[in-house]
Amino acid sequence: MSYYKRDKRAWLVLSDGSVFEGYNFGCEGTTIGEIVFTTGMTGYQEVLTDPSYYGQIVLQTYPLIGNYGINADDMESERSWINGYITKEWCEEPSNFRNTHNINEFMIEQDKIGIWDVDTRAITRVIREHGTMNGAITTEDIATTKEALLEKIRNFKVVNPVQAVTRKNKGWYYSQVNRANHVALIDYGYKHNILRMLLRLGCNVTVMPANTTIDEIRNLNPDGIMLSNGPGDPAENTEIIENLKDFVKYGKPIFGICLGHQLLALAMGGETFKLKYGHRGMNQPVKDVTRDRVFITSQNHGYAVVPESIPAEVGKVTHFNLNDGTCEGVEYPDIHAFTVQFHPEASAGPNDTGYLFEQFTDLMERGQQGCL
Repeated sequence: MSYYKRDKRAWLVLSDGSVFEGYNFGCEGTTIGEIVFTTGMTGYQEVLTDPSYYGQIVLQTYPLIGNYGINADDMESERSWINGYITKEWCEEPSNFRNTHNINEFMIEQDKIGIWDVDTRAITRVIREHGTMNGAITTEDIATTKEALLEKIRNFKVVNPVQAVTRKNKGWYYSQVNRANHVALIDYGYKHNILRMLLRLGCNVTVMPANTTIDEIRNLNPDGIMLSNGPGDPAENTEIIENLKDFVKYGKPIFGICLGHQLLALAMGGETFKLKYGHRGMNQPVKDVTRDRVFITSQNHGYAVVPESIPAEVGKVTHFNLNDGTCEGVEYPDIHAFTVQFHPEASAGPNDTGYLFEQFTDLMERGQQGCL
């Protein structure tokens, strides 16, 4: 980062009235969102383009962001979904043979507002101690606008995030590997690496909008259904939850990730709750009870399933978080379904739990053979 470019002041204002002064990068203006932090040392491009961050201002706890630039291959969607970005430093001259432009250029291209040279450790401590809160990044002088801005911050709410990020029409993707599985990927805000993983394992994939009905699934006649990640409070998606109640009667294997994990739990009679400050990063330890093994996982979620709410006759908890004991996975044997809260597709993050995709393809192949 060139320290000679401190030419535009910016301020981060939190809903509790705290103000942090720094410098602007990306676009100028004012943006409001839910402040969340992520702890990954790498993977900032995946963060910027992950639809699960819709409506949020993302703080990177690692201080050096943008060192390897931006490239087309690591995008997790076609655009950036964040409301704003907070870093300690950003790199003006990245070093990477795939780099096409730096993070500041990408932020401007995506019409996103950022702030840098603030005390990211102090901000993170505020969030950890008080919980997730709303905030704003602004390049307008707050001396005269702070009270009006605080009112907007405190009234801010993310509305219908899944409907904002889901695709409107079907998309068809064909694997170059000769394997017969056909997956219906329900798009609640899916990351491209979920699609890449399925294609790599020989699955042909039809990506479907979030409000896909059971009639559309029957007409498609897939071998399995993938429920993707996505943003927001799972309990707000009442129409989707009702559709999932029909999906589970269809008899085809189901694999859910992150929001998909939460939505299926709600459809099966479970409950969810909001975490104090969420799990966002690439180093969350999770125990797989079935295999009696511990894996390091990539995570990005602000809600979790209440494990005791899953009826014993319906499902069983298969994974839990070793940091706070929260539910990280559920299996529903009678309907050939399983879900996880973390991201086995990683990107960015560890690949420890990629075996879950193979578990899904094995289920589909058994279904084709009539062995479920």
